[in-house]
Amino acid sequence: MTGSLSITSALTDPALLDLPWDLPLEAWPSETIAALPKGISRHLVRFAHLGSHVVAVKETTAEMAKGEYEMLRALQRLDIPCVDPVAVITNRTDDEGDALKPVLVTRHLRFSLPYRALFSQTLRPDTATRLVDALAVLLVRLHVVGFFWGDVSLSNTLFRRDAGSFAAYLVDAETGKLYEGGLSDGQRENDLEIARVNIAGELLDLEAGGKVADELDPVNISNGIIEAYRSLWDELTGPEVFSSAERWRINERVNRLNDLGFDIEELAIKTDETGTRVRIQPKVVDAGHHQRRLLRLTGLDAGENQARRLLNDLDSYRAAYGKDHLDEEMVAHEWLMRVFEPVVRAIPLDLRRKLEPAEVFHQLLEHRWFMAQQAGHDIPLAEAVTSYVNEVLRHRRDEATVIDPVTSSISAVLDDVVPTETAAMSAIDPDDENDWRLKV
Repeated sequence: MTGSLSITSALTDPALLDLPWDLPLEAWPSETIAALPKGISRHLVRFAHLGSHVVAVKETTAEMAKGEYEMLRALQRLDIPCVDPVAVITNRTDDEGDALKPVLVTRHLRFSLPYRALFSQTLRPDTATRLVDALAVLLVRLHVVGFFWGDVSLSNTLFRRDAGSFAAYLVDAETGKLYEGGLSDGQRENDLEIARVNIAGELLDLEAGGKVADELDPVNISNGIIEAYRSLWDELTGPEVFSSAERWRINERVNRLNDLGFDIEELAIKTDETGTRVRIQPKVVDAGHHQRRLLRLTGLDAGENQARRLLNDLDSYRAAYGKDHLDEEMVAHEWLMRVFEPVVRAIPLDLRRKLEPAEVFHQLLEHRWFMAQQAGHDIPLAEAVTSYVNEVLRHRRDEATVIDPVTSSISAVLDDVVPTETAAMSAIDPDDENDWRLKV
């Protein structure tokens, strides 16, 4: 590494100096490289070990690296799901003094996968639809804050499991631009058309390679982002007119937005000249309603759907034990100590990299419900944990950082349940009073 190296970073991580910046990215030694699946990129991108973390290193121009770094930081301040910018490295030279390309360094998003790593043999229509729906939600969130993406695609997105659905995270922001005054309808439609065309192209490419199920229609799936986007956009921003005698509809609109995971920061309410008609319209909406409520009550940081599921379990616990009259935060602390944390502690250490704790808890609830359906009665939590660990979790691949092979069968990634005769391992006492019965 030469003395002219320039590092721009908001983080103070001395480990940045240990990476071989005097070598072209394609020549970095294998001991530095982390073998993780990555999406398609117009630039050379490689994953590298940085201390206890993994980072993505992308070779590009100095102007583009600095622009994308600042854009990702701006999106983070707006609470948009995206990768964490780590640093911009410029003034790189090799041992001969020849210039090397500048790089952008971002932190690898743990428990995330590019869409191509979600399958190997066939991509099923329902999975493709869930990916497109997640991308539509991300695009709405970006447009709400005035961000024009300009290169919307599955390849420029990472996906994390979120209680049966997927949560989408922006990876590539080099073509994006923030507009303080918001986006015009034309700009939003432009992004939508880019998304539709890119997704269709990506799925058609998979189809040509025999990687999609016979019943999957790439064009119909790609068109689905239009419908999903407009439905959510209208719910978030569209005006609603009703009689002044139906003021309850104001709360109904707020509740619908909360159910979608959005908070209303400001609500415009106007009456007509006669005072008989009321017009309401959300002016500013913010995503993460359930995430923030769960974080406030328990300190747990989870995906939006995961948070919704955990909060439902918390509310069920509160009702099951007749604690509705008690302070919500007090009950949440009790639920955390008596239900959530014992489940997390019950997961063997060698299996804790399989899924995030919140996703494990969600899947456990699903598994327990199916067990109860089959048995015809409630299943004790300890029994459900043992069954889930040995019959489901043990047979999943690690998703904290997915190592080669780049792709894995979709059944193994999404829904695989492989029966086993492995000895049961229970870390919860079945006779413990903490083992409450889930109301299903």
